Amino acid sequence: MQPLFQKCTLLNLDQLVRISRKTFVDAFEKDNDPKDLRTYCDFAFDRNKLSQELTNPNTTFYFAYIDEHLAGYFKLNELEAQTDIKSQESIELERIYVLEGFQGQKIGKKMLNEAMNLGSRRNKAYIWLGVWEKNTDAIRFYQKHGFLKFNTYPFYIGEGRQTDWLMRYDLSKD
Repeated sequence: MQPLFQKCTLLNLDQLVRISRKTFVDAFEKDNDPKDLRTYCDFAFDRNKLSQELTNPNTTFYFAYIDEHLAGYFKLNELEAQTDIKSQESIELERIYVLEGFQGQKIGKKMLNEAMNLGSRRNKAYIWLGVWEKNTDAIRFYQKHGFLKFNTYPFYIGEGRQTDWLMRYDLSKD
């Protein structure tokens, strides 16, 4: 089943806040201190913060729909909106999440392919992302799709310091 991708606008803000919080908590609640997780979510998925990101011309969010039901979303950053590299040649896939009820249907793979296609259409040389070193399922997923680890950096969930792998895929391979 092919998802329908829709670029988010300010009209989608409330829905974006809800899915962002839900998918992040579902993914990481069991492995993090509840206070740290709440602090992070209150910062990262704050309505005003997401509103600013939605109006940044270098950040785009996309919803993925299956049969008119919101199944997941992803976020792309370019230029100074990127969290680490900030190169004109790259595009960052900062977030990619599928709601629990839609997991196992290859929607994540289709969202990843769409993000890679968008990067290619924007003439980017590579797409990169950060993934928590303990999220082995996600690391295997990205490796299976040709991403390679090239560095690490610290990522904070509240007061909790974690290490993310930086991984990239050379879009010129396609």
